[in-house]
Amino acid sequence: MVPGAERPWLRSYPQGIIWDQSFEATALQSILDQSAAAHADNIHIDFLGRTYRYRETLDLANRVAKGLQELGLAPGDRVGIFMPNCPQYVWMFFGILKAGGVVVNLSPLYSSAELVQQIADSGVDKLVTLNLRSLVPKAERLVADGAISKVVLCQLEDTLPRLHGLLFRFLDYRRRAPRPRHPAFVSERELTANPGDFTPRAIDPYEDLAVLQYTGGTTGLPKGAMLTHANLSINLQQALAWERHVESGKSTFLTVLPMFHAYAMTVIMCGGTALAAKLVILAKFEARQTLKAIRRTRPDFLPVVPTMLIAMLAEPDFAADDFKSVSSCLSGGAPLADDLRARIDGLLEGTVVREGYGLTECSPIAIGNPKGEGGKPGSVGLPVPATEVMICDPEKPSRRLEQGEVGEICLAGPQIMKGYWQRPEATAAALYEGRLRTGDLGYLDAEGYLYVVDRIKDMILVGGFNVYPRLIEEALFDHPKVSEAAVIGLPDSYLGEAPVAFVVPLEEETLREAELLLFLKERIGKHEMPRRFYFRSELPQTMVGKVDKKALRAEFSDESGATAK
Repeated sequence: MVPGAERPWLRSYPQGIIWDQSFEATALQSILDQSAAAHADNIHIDFLGRTYRYRETLDLANRVAKGLQELGLAPGDRVGIFMPNCPQYVWMFFGILKAGGVVVNLSPLYSSAELVQQIADSGVDKLVTLNLRSLVPKAERLVADGAISKVVLCQLEDTLPRLHGLLFRFLDYRRRAPRPRHPAFVSERELTANPGDFTPRAIDPYEDLAVLQYTGGTTGLPKGAMLTHANLSINLQQALAWERHVESGKSTFLTVLPMFHAYAMTVIMCGGTALAAKLVILAKFEARQTLKAIRRTRPDFLPVVPTMLIAMLAEPDFAADDFKSVSSCLSGGAPLADDLRARIDGLLEGTVVREGYGLTECSPIAIGNPKGEGGKPGSVGLPVPATEVMICDPEKPSRRLEQGEVGEICLAGPQIMKGYWQRPEATAAALYEGRLRTGDLGYLDAEGYLYVVDRIKDMILVGGFNVYPRLIEEALFDHPKVSEAAVIGLPDSYLGEAPVAFVVPLEEETLREAELLLFLKERIGKHEMPRRFYFRSELPQTMVGKVDKKALRAEFSDESGATAK
C-alpha cells in the first residue's frame, strides 16, 4: 500500500484544522464552571421564554450536588435521569457529575418493562423525574418493588413562564401528576434548599465514568456504554476544533432533540454549554411550535434529524426565511435524502445542511462534513481530529480493506467508550484490537470521505431513534395467541424506517391488529410500535431453523415499490 493510503482524508482535510492534534481530558462538569465564570450573565436556557443565566444554572447545579450528597450519594453511584427536555435536565445532569455520580439517561418513552431492565442492569439507586402522569406512576412502581430508594421529583411549572405555569398547575390535570405520599419521594425544592457548598470529588478523567448511556451496541438487548469524563470532554474538544468558526458566548442552539440521547447530550447540551451558548429548549418536537421558537429566538445552530425537516417544510405557514438565521445545520440519526437536502440548502444562506456519523460508543461524534461547501453529498464526511477510520473485513476484522472496498466501518480515537457495563464478552467483541467495530458497512473514497452503505445489525432507525426488533419480538411472544413473530424495518417516507411485524398465531386462534396494538401498548415504547402487522401461517426459515429475515425483506424490495405506512 502506498504511503498515506491508510489515511486518505489527509489529502482533503480542511485548512486550519490539524487532524493529529492531541487533547487534554478534564472533568466534564468543568465546562459549566468555565462558561459561568466567563459569561455569568449570558442566558444559558430559554424555555418557552422563561430564561436562566449561566450563573443561575451553576448555582442550581451546585445545590443539586450538595443535596445529592446529603442523600448519601457516593462517588461512582449511578443516578437515573428520567424526563423529557426541560431546564431541570441541565442542572440535574451537571449536579450529578459535581456530586461524583454517574448519569444514566433513561428515555421517557420507555415502557415499564424496559425501565425496570435498565434500572436493574445499571444499578441505579436514585432517580430524577418530572411531575407528569406519563412518568410518575412508573417511578412509583420502581419504589414499590424496591428497585430504587429515592426519587427527586421536579415540578414542570417551576420552570415555565408565569402564565404557562399557572395553567399547568391548576388546569392541566390530565398531564400533571401529584407528588406521591411516600418518603422515597423528595421534591426538587427540598433537594436544592441548601447553599450549594458540596464536597468536590477527585476525578480521574480516563478511569471515572461520567455517563452510562444505553445502546443496542452491535446486537441484542441494550447495553450500557461506559463513557468516561475523558471520552466526553475530549469529544467536545474534537467537535469544537471541527466547528472552529463558532465564537464563545455568541451562539443560540435549538434544543429540541432529546437530551437523553447521546447526540443531543453531547452536541447540543454539552457543546452549547462549553460555548456559553443560549439553549432554546423545547420539551418535544412539534413542527408548528418548533417553527415558532425558531422565529422568536433566531438560532444560528440547528441540529436536526431528517424527519424534523420534513415536518417543518410541510407546515402550511412555513416561510422561506424561517431558516435565515441558521449558519450551521447538522443532520444526523438517519440518512438524509437527496431531494430533502436540496430543498434545505435552497433555504440556508451561506451554508448547506451537513451530515455526520457517530455512535453512542464514541461519545458520539466521529465523522462530519466540513463547514463551507458541506463536503460531499451522500457522504457522512471526514474523521474529526484524532479519529481514525478503518474499513475492515467483517469476517476477518484484522484485515484492512483497500480504498473503495466495502467493509465494516471501524473507528479508533480518544472518544471511544471504555466498554460495556458489566459485559466483558460484548466489550471484547466490540473493541477489537483497539478499534470499535461499528457493525455498519461502508467505504472510504480517494479523498477520505466515508460513505455508509448498510448495517450489519438488525437495528431499525425510526425518526432517529434506535429500535431493536428483538425487544418487540419478545413482547409479541408474551401474547398467549402468538406462536411465532419476527420484526424487520422497512423504508418509510417520513420516519426513514418503520418496524413491521410478521406474526404466526397459534393454531385455531384468530388475531387482529387492534388486539396486538392494545397488548403492546404497555410493553414497548410508542416509537417501537409496529406500523403494520402481517399475519402468516408460517415464517421462512434458514437451514439451521432460524427465521429468515432476509427473505422477509426481499418481499418488500425496491422493485415492489412497497413502503411501510
